[in-house]
Amino acid sequence: MKSLFSEVQVGRYTLSNRMVMAPMTRSRSDDAGVPSELVASYYAQRASAGLIISEGVFPVALGKGYIRTPGIETTQQVAAWKKVTDAVHARGGRIFMQLMHCGRVSHPSLLPDGAQPQAPSAIKAAGQTYTGTGLQDFVIPHALTIAEIAEVVEGYRQSARRAIAAGFDGVELHAASGYLPEQFLSTGSNQRNDQYGGSVENRTRFVLEVLAAMVNEVGSDRVGIKISPEMNFNDIVDANPQETYTYLVKQLRDLQLAYLHVALFGAKFDYHGALRPLFDGSYLIGSGQTKESAESLINEGKADAAVFGSTFLANPDLPERFRVGAELNTPDKNTFYAPGAEGYIDYPTLSQEA
Repeated sequence: MKSLFSEVQVGRYTLSNRMVMAPMTRSRSDDAGVPSELVASYYAQRASAGLIISEGVFPVALGKGYIRTPGIETTQQVAAWKKVTDAVHARGGRIFMQLMHCGRVSHPSLLPDGAQPQAPSAIKAAGQTYTGTGLQDFVIPHALTIAEIAEVVEGYRQSARRAIAAGFDGVELHAASGYLPEQFLSTGSNQRNDQYGGSVENRTRFVLEVLAAMVNEVGSDRVGIKISPEMNFNDIVDANPQETYTYLVKQLRDLQLAYLHVALFGAKFDYHGALRPLFDGSYLIGSGQTKESAESLINEGKADAAVFGSTFLANPDLPERFRVGAELNTPDKNTFYAPGAEGYIDYPTLSQEA
């Protein structure tokens, strides 16, 4: 009988437990995308997770989508992240970097030289993003040319290399939440008529090319992917998501990735039941998990590990709290994206409470 506290193999690593910290945007970086000194403390506090997946990190400057989010393109960014990974490893933890290119979910004020956000098609998303002057409406994005798509893929490859140079144990491609990879996957945001649009084979091409580039650079056993079918965040719509994601996951087999991270938010179709049998690596289930639900999924063989978000945010020692059945801290939503230490590194551990 497997438990949350048993070891599990994920890619090349044997994790000490099956509790994964979810990638969560926390907005504690400066305007140049350099993580603040607080970031190392934040992740080190949570190093008892079997695996930490970092907040979304823009692989290139044109991938930035929000204020105070971090990058992995400059030497200053790499150096700052090295302090983070050193702090996590000093406490025996493992950490992957999530690479997040926001695509059309951005604003010119966040991008170099006021550039238009990039996207598969020039289709404006409904909604707004956080900028230095407050919320701003999304704009009509620039439709990437074939040559520019190749440049974006190369940007992902180089960012994967830089993440490993910064001490990360691996990288995760963020292909959910309406960001650039999912914009290519989805019919509502991808209306191209070339090899990257139309059929499901063409719409998945970008994601598979990015993953192949990352795999070739750092090794398949250090690469994961996150998907969230029918989350419909950031105005993303797909005409046949069941076909899209079933086809995509089938293609992942040849890449031999370390893991598939699937988070569901209200989808009526049983994606876990459909997708897990199609994937040979470790299967990570996220979104709204409790200790009890996670234990059940793992015992039934429906998941190899469970991903916890705001629960881990508010409880840096979550594995120990689960182990002894302790009461959990309540996350403060008002400080999720606020700068500073409050609501970031001041949640108490059990030992501090004692």
